[in-house]
Amino acid sequence: MKATGVVRRIDDLGRIVVPKEIRRTLRIKEGDPLEIFTDREGSIILRKYSPIGELSEFATEYAETLAKTTGHIACITDKDTVIAVSGTSKKEYLEKSVSKQLEQIMDDKENYNSKENNNTAIPITNNETNDKSKNAQVVYPIIVEGESIGSVVLLSKEPNEKMSEVEQKVVQSAASFLGTQMEI
Repeated sequence: MKATGVVRRIDDLGRIVVPKEIRRTLRIKEGDPLEIFTDREGSIILRKYSPIGELSEFATEYAETLAKTTGHIACITDKDTVIAVSGTSKKEYLEKSVSKQLEQIMDDKENYNSKENNNTAIPITNNETNDKSKNAQVVYPIIVEGESIGSVVLLSKEPNEKMSEVEQKVVQSAASFLGTQMEI
C-alpha cells in the first residue's frame, strides 16, 4: 500500500470524501461503484468495481475462441482495463489501462470499425506505441441494462487487412452475449 498523506474525517452519516486528485488518478467518476475490502490489520481498501471482471476466466476463454475462429487478435475490456486477450502476446495488452479513445467509444455506446473511419485503428491501451494505422479493427461495447461496462475488440494481425461483415457480426454477437451473461 502507498501512503498519500491525506487525512479525512468521517461525517455523521459515516461518509468520507475521496480527494479529487485520487479520483482523477484512478479514473473514478461520480456514480462509479467501489468494492470495499478489509484486511487482518484493520485496513479498509476501496477498489473500483468491475462487473465484467467477475467473468475474467470466462472472458479469457471467449477471447481465445474469438481469436481462433477469426484468426485475429481478440481483446475483452472492462471500463478501465483489458481483462482478456488472445491471438498476440498477452503482456502487450493484458491488465493495461484502456485508451481515452476506447473509453469514449464505450461511453458513447457506439460500435467502431476502423475501415469505415479514416482507416485508423484506435489504440486499445494508453501505452500502445506501435503504429496500427493500417490495421483493421472492430469494437463493440458490452451493454448491460443500458450502461456500457466494457468492450469486445477484434484487431487484424496483418496491415491493410479488412474486417468483413462476418467479423463485425461476430464481435457484435460476443458483446451481446457477454452483456446477457452479466444480466443473469
